[in-house]
Amino acid sequence: MLEAIGTLNLAVALHFLAQIGAAIRVLARPDRPPAVRAGWLVLIFSVPVAGVILYLLVGETRLNFRIARRQRKTLDALPPPREIPLETVPEAWRPAFARAASVNGYAISRATQPRLLVPAEAQIDALVADIEAARDTIHLISYIWLDDPVGRALAEALTRAATRGVEVCVLVDGLGARKFIRTPIWAAMRAAGVQTGVAFPFHWPLFKLATSRIDLRNHRKLAVIDARVAYIGSRNIAAPEFEIKARFAPWTDIMLRLEGPVVAQHAHIFASDWMTHTGHALPPDATPAPAGLPCAPAICFASGPMLDTRAIPDVFGAAIGAANTTLTLSTPYFVPGEGLDAALRAAARRGVRVRLIVPRVNDSRFVAFASRSYYPALITAGVEIFEHGPGILHAKTLLADDHALILGSANLDRRSYELNYEACILMSDPMLARDLAAAQEAWIGQSIHVNCETLARWSVLRRLMNNLISILAPVL
Repeated sequence: MLEAIGTLNLAVALHFLAQIGAAIRVLARPDRPPAVRAGWLVLIFSVPVAGVILYLLVGETRLNFRIARRQRKTLDALPPPREIPLETVPEAWRPAFARAASVNGYAISRATQPRLLVPAEAQIDALVADIEAARDTIHLISYIWLDDPVGRALAEALTRAATRGVEVCVLVDGLGARKFIRTPIWAAMRAAGVQTGVAFPFHWPLFKLATSRIDLRNHRKLAVIDARVAYIGSRNIAAPEFEIKARFAPWTDIMLRLEGPVVAQHAHIFASDWMTHTGHALPPDATPAPAGLPCAPAICFASGPMLDTRAIPDVFGAAIGAANTTLTLSTPYFVPGEGLDAALRAAARRGVRVRLIVPRVNDSRFVAFASRSYYPALITAGVEIFEHGPGILHAKTLLADDHALILGSANLDRRSYELNYEACILMSDPMLARDLAAAQEAWIGQSIHVNCETLARWSVLRRLMNNLISILAPVL
């Protein structure tokens, strides 16, 4: 009996020491905001054993050593494209553009012939048409690639391009495309000459937990064709029916097609990812400025672990702060953190009409609860909240004052801030803003307006769940 008690006491003491060690690590890390530290401390001390284990597994952004070393070498060897900085950005928006420029060292550039692609068919049709017309290079990144009609159509177009001698390079995420890279279609693409790469392979995940986090993902969606045309947005290579999560379908996305000097920044993002994850050299192509075409100020910003984990909240925060009359945002995953939450409420209180569009039903139950914990304070401040349905509105957009906009792959949650590799673009273009405004109005027309009366009908249990899960928001 005494021996058993002694063993138990030893186990308790060791567990307490493990908790103290984990807590010291949480407090000692220099790159964590107070809310994140507090969330982890609560979890470590309130959930015996599992709290410490969870922190060790997912509490720190540990990149695979080989990938981290290659990424450092790539960034050193691949300087950002250089051009004369553009000085025609509206004065109120210069802080947002300046913060975006600081993320990757890009200059504020120019975009020509921007075209917003809203219907799902238009997105894929335009991309396939440009692939069919490609003469020299096709470079493409996607987080998810499904073996469905859209995935097969794009694979066939890329295969045809490689067969006629175009350099085709495709990079997919190891988790998002894990099924597709085992299909005969993927093998056929490779056999036809398509060069392929996999970011963060998902083999032996339990073994990899010992050396890195397995939930760090390349979430970017972009394409560069002939160093002349670029695509960027929220669309994965999948049909709106999204068969792996069909009960949440249809998925509504948005893509932007553009040309001009800013395409060189898209090419640089692809080249840095390609070299990091494949080890093969791929210098980005420069795009000459077209003559006689109207240009819009534009700049890309690509964030991720080891890059700039404050890029997304800072650029979005600067854009929210610059808004003077109207501000409309859409995101499928809204867990903004204290900074952006406060910025949205402050914008509404100073007289900006702020509207937020989120899905009515979310494929992440935890995110849905955490999102709704922000509703009462936002609505009290004057923010209008719309829950879109049916399906999931997957488009990530910001539109302010009918001329400035952000779109890309980034959600407003900690995963996009710190754990995913994301790519977005910031632009100032009244014509493009008009098209985005029309899309956002259409989404609002398919939405339910959540107001004070809606909140009053929430049950006590629902309120408790929202607020309970919100405690974990900093560590989601």
